[in-house]
Amino acid sequence: MTGGTHEHRGDELCETGFGLYARALRESHVSSDEVATAPCLVDLGFLHPAVDDLERLEPVPPTVALQRLLRSSEDRIADERRRGQRMADAFEPLIRMGGRDLAYEDTPALRILSSKRRTGQAIEEAMAEGTQELLAIQPHDAHVTKRPDILEGALKRDQAFLDRGARIRALYQHTMRHAPYARARYEQLTGDVEARTLDEVTERLIVVDRTVAFIPASADRSLALEVRHPALIAYFVNIFDRLWRLATPMYPQAVHQPTLNGIPPRQRAIAALLIEGYTDSDIADRLGINVRTARVHIAKLAATLGSESRAQLGYLIGRSGILDREG
Repeated sequence: MTGGTHEHRGDELCETGFGLYARALRESHVSSDEVATAPCLVDLGFLHPAVDDLERLEPVPPTVALQRLLRSSEDRIADERRRGQRMADAFEPLIRMGGRDLAYEDTPALRILSSKRRTGQAIEEAMAEGTQELLAIQPHDAHVTKRPDILEGALKRDQAFLDRGARIRALYQHTMRHAPYARARYEQLTGDVEARTLDEVTERLIVVDRTVAFIPASADRSLALEVRHPALIAYFVNIFDRLWRLATPMYPQAVHQPTLNGIPPRQRAIAALLIEGYTDSDIADRLGINVRTARVHIAKLAATLGSESRAQLGYLIGRSGILDREG
């Protein structure tokens, strides 16, 4: 800090005060008017009036000044310890009263995270302590994936995790295979990292070291649930493993999605949802595309199968065999 008005603690020397004290040592004194910008010097006893001139302030030796600061710091620490002991004494009967019947222990099995920022912090803390594995299901989110600040922060976090010998497995929707930043992101990471894709994935899921998981707790993802219950973690991992086996590799080696009977994979996924009765909007949401793109694919599918109406399209999809499982 330089010039102006400063807030001082009674036991700390501000930057302005430090500079003024150093000058007082060099010149053997400073004027009382100059000390107005750093009253801490007088409060701490680093300067004192000269016997023959009260307007002239002389410095105490640096060794004396340092001892005063250290003693003040020790007194503050002792005060904090006494305060902590008073708090512990006050809570001791409450702790005995609660015993083991309380719903929350030191680390609760379930905890609501009240904002996206707090959720991000909790994930970073979990990954900072992690040493084994990160499992992630990431539905398409245009608002997040296009923000460079989020991408850069995620890259640093993931690389630090990989540098500790951990591995990362991530599941996305097939739409991410066509996003240039998706593969580029993984190409910047060094370590044991894999990514695969599916037509549809579950809601967002992050599991760190199979000990803590994070899932959305509200439709807009503004709230999240931190889960540490072993049974729930095992359930999430089982779901992830099943989806992983069904998914198509995207990185480090991308596997080509085959065209069947002239119908590309995206249109087969849409066909499956059409015969289940989903609307265009529903289909777009589930596949991570916009409604206009979904309708373009539906039109191409109808043209390929020779359909003239929505009802006829469902019938022709069933007859075409494009949804029959291979093998």
